[in-house]
Amino acid sequence: MAFESLTDKLSGIFKKLKGQARLTESNMDEMLKEIRVALLEADVNFKVVKEFINNVKEKAIGQDVLKQLNPSQMIVKIVHDELEQLLGSGENEINYQKNRPTVIMLVGLQGSGKTTTAGKLAYLMKNKLNKKVLLAACDVYRPAAIDQLEQIANDINVPVVNMGTNVSPVEISKAAYKKAFDDHFDVLIIDTAGRLQIDEQLMDELNHIKLSINPDEVLLLVDAMSGQDAVNVASAFNEKISLTGVVMSKLDGDARGGAALSVKHITNVPIKFSGIGEKIVDLDIFHADRMADRILGMGDVMTLVEKAQEEIDEKDAKKTVNKMMSGKFDLDDMLEQMKKVQKMGSLGGLLKLVPGMPKVSPEQLAHSEKEMKNFEIIINSMTKEERKNPAIFKYSRKIRVANGSGKTVADVNRVLKKFEQTKEMMKQMESYKKSGRMPPGFNGKFPGMF
Repeated sequence: MAFESLTDKLSGIFKKLKGQARLTESNMDEMLKEIRVALLEADVNFKVVKEFINNVKEKAIGQDVLKQLNPSQMIVKIVHDELEQLLGSGENEINYQKNRPTVIMLVGLQGSGKTTTAGKLAYLMKNKLNKKVLLAACDVYRPAAIDQLEQIANDINVPVVNMGTNVSPVEISKAAYKKAFDDHFDVLIIDTAGRLQIDEQLMDELNHIKLSINPDEVLLLVDAMSGQDAVNVASAFNEKISLTGVVMSKLDGDARGGAALSVKHITNVPIKFSGIGEKIVDLDIFHADRMADRILGMGDVMTLVEKAQEEIDEKDAKKTVNKMMSGKFDLDDMLEQMKKVQKMGSLGGLLKLVPGMPKVSPEQLAHSEKEMKNFEIIINSMTKEERKNPAIFKYSRKIRVANGSGKTVADVNRVLKKFEQTKEMMKQMESYKKSGRMPPGFNGKFPGMF
């Protein structure tokens, strides 16, 4: 995940700061020096780093942090607020129109994944924001791009305006806008052509499209993995066609994060959406405050709650919780909860959203993912009676399930043991619910995580 190295370094810096009884000018300068190095190593633009450090120091002195008995919390807050400002706090909303379609023009270099992102954006707006969306295929230079957009649009059940490759992008844009207006669409997304590099021909065409339909948003797709090149591309596009926002892809990868922390400050163009994977569902609305929380290792409870709300029905959830709390749930219930957690995203991605969650190694995550798949295979190999009443398991039943699932008896025993542990944990939580305390040994994991 982007920012992982920066998060680790900042966490280490603040941990050392907590060990200081008081904050002096000397140890504050040392701390700021370490933050400066951490940001530079994260590939943040050096001008941005310089201003960031100056702002933190100025605010720390202005708020008399040196005189406070517990200055570490105030320093963390100041750094958090500055990170939020860098990421474009309060500027990440799309300006949706009420009485006509909101027109979004998506631009970018060829090969950046623009057409796929147009589909992701359409999916997000249709399924998460309840918008009626229309796509327009304006990359007339690459028939494959038009075919790709048609396929994506078909998969997500969104209509697309496709007039082939012999009509100019300007005419296609006008026709798409007319259809969007006449048929009362909420959003029109224009997928434009790209080039291998920025040139006058590309910019002239984009400006002609822009003049013909007057888009509400001009969003540039950039790759977080490209580092400061992404900032340079954003600067060039913004200078020529005046961007309103950025879609930053591959923020789930091992990018150092410098592009995300630099682009708003350098170009004055905020990030509005973030790509977090290759699937059609892997595009999120960008929230500067939540990203600042993640960078400082504070988790992201709001995003976690939203993911849960998308995948879990509230009434079903309450019913299941009551069943689990009473200790009456069975292996079918346990399997159902595991599947719901898996739908919310990768285990590693979810754990990063939980505040205070200790760091888990890639090896541990891989083992946990594999264990969850094994558990599903084993439970599916059981009879209905066995899943409802695991107490009936004898050795002969375990052998049959092991053979049927291609696993060992030891694997079957692990499933049954995890079930009993979860059952006991939920009973304890019911008894501790009124006191507000957690049961001894509770480790903060979701039921069914390993």
